[in-house]
Amino acid sequence: MAKFDFLKKERVIVMKATGIVRRIDDLGRVVIPKEIRRTMRIREGDPLEIYTSNDGEVIFKKYSPIGEISSFSSMYAEVLHKSGGLPVIVCDKDHVVSVAGVPKKEILERRISPLLEDIMAQRKNIAYTDSSKENIRPIEGVDRYAVAGSLVIVAGDVCGCIIFLSGDVESKATELQIKLLDVASNLLAKQLEE
Repeated sequence: MAKFDFLKKERVIVMKATGIVRRIDDLGRVVIPKEIRRTMRIREGDPLEIYTSNDGEVIFKKYSPIGEISSFSSMYAEVLHKSGGLPVIVCDKDHVVSVAGVPKKEILERRISPLLEDIMAQRKNIAYTDSSKENIRPIEGVDRYAVAGSLVIVAGDVCGCIIFLSGDVESKATELQIKLLDVASNLLAKQLEE
């Protein structure tokens, strides 16, 4: 069971009041308001982790299986970056979890773009091989494009993806890069199954 350690994350957690109050029903359930679900991108069936603090706070956090193995995915991203020659990101279904080849502060923990969310929902891999295709910006607010990407699928569910990035619009995916990502996504999926 994971423990939430505010100091270990080396970031300040800022909680703000929403002004919304909900009561617990007779079965112990509470409804998360639609506005909060939309803002936090919580969809039906999404797993949530529950943390408690000594101050009596109850904190819900979206559960990320890939986030649980972020140290492993970081090492693999480094190897992919060296082998594939391009920057690499590993994402869960909401955020960038691991980065190699670009400054981590620029990209780590940023939200993925709605376009990448749609691609994952459609269960498609990314391969920019033709200049007539649309360029995909996988990270909100970052001016880098996806050259190639492979989904991480565990027990039939998409958990995230691994992507080679480029700042150059004309960079095209090579066959080797596509195969490297395929191997990487299968390795991460196997690690998550265990």
